Amino acid sequence: MGRKVHPIGFRLGINKPWLGRWYAEGKDYTDQLHQDIEIRKMVKKEAERAGVSTIEIERYPGKVKVTLHTAKPGILIGRKGESVKILRQQLEALTGKKIDLEVKEIKSADTDAYLVATNIAGQLERRISYRRAMKRAIQQALRQGAGGIKISVSGRLSGAEMARRVTLREGRVPLQTLRADIDFARASAKTTFGQIGIKVWIYNGIVMNQPEEKVETTEGVYISE
Repeated sequence: MGRKVHPIGFRLGINKPWLGRWYAEGKDYTDQLHQDIEIRKMVKKEAERAGVSTIEIERYPGKVKVTLHTAKPGILIGRKGESVKILRQQLEALTGKKIDLEVKEIKSADTDAYLVATNIAGQLERRISYRRAMKRAIQQALRQGAGGIKISVSGRLSGAEMARRVTLREGRVPLQTLRADIDFARASAKTTFGQIGIKVWIYNGIVMNQPEEKVETTEGVYISE
C-alpha cells in the first residue's frame, strides 16, 4: 500500500498536516480551491530563485494567511522587504482579500525532498551526469542527519535511445510505516533529449509519540516515566 499512494497523502492527519487549512461548501469550495492553485503558481513563479519548498494557506473571514517555507529567506524578502511587499500586493490583487504573508526558513535544505529534487533537475539541465548528481544528493542528505534517502530518475538518461529508470537508495526508507516521517517530492528536468522525471523520498525518523513505559515502584504502584 505504501508504495502505491503518495507518501505524504498516506500520512495526512497522522504526522503530516494539510497544506490548505480552510472549510467551504458548494461553489465557494471550487472557487477557493482554484484560487489556492493560482496562489501557489504565482509564488513559485515570482520567487523561483528563493528555493520555496512548501506553501501553507489558511483562510479567515476577510483574510488569507500564506506561510512560505524557503531555504533562502533573504532573497525572498529582498532589500528592506521590497520583494515580499510586492509579492503581497500581487496576492492581494489575485484574491481580493488581505494577505498575511509569513516567511519561515528551512534549516537544512539537503533534507527537504522538494529542494533536493529541484537541485538534481537543475544539474541535469546543466548536463551534469545523473549518477553524479544523485550520489552527491544522497551523501549530503545523510551528512545532514537523514535516516535514509531514495532517488529515482527516469527518461532518456545520458541521451540513450530508450528511456529507462535508475533508482539509488541509502539507509532506511520505510514507506509502509505510518509513524515514519517520509518527505516526498517530484521534479522534472527539460533536457535536449527530452523530459526527465525525478522522485525523491527522504526518511527523517519516527515522529509519533511512543507509548509511555510504566515502572513498578517498591510500593507496588505503577508510575509513568
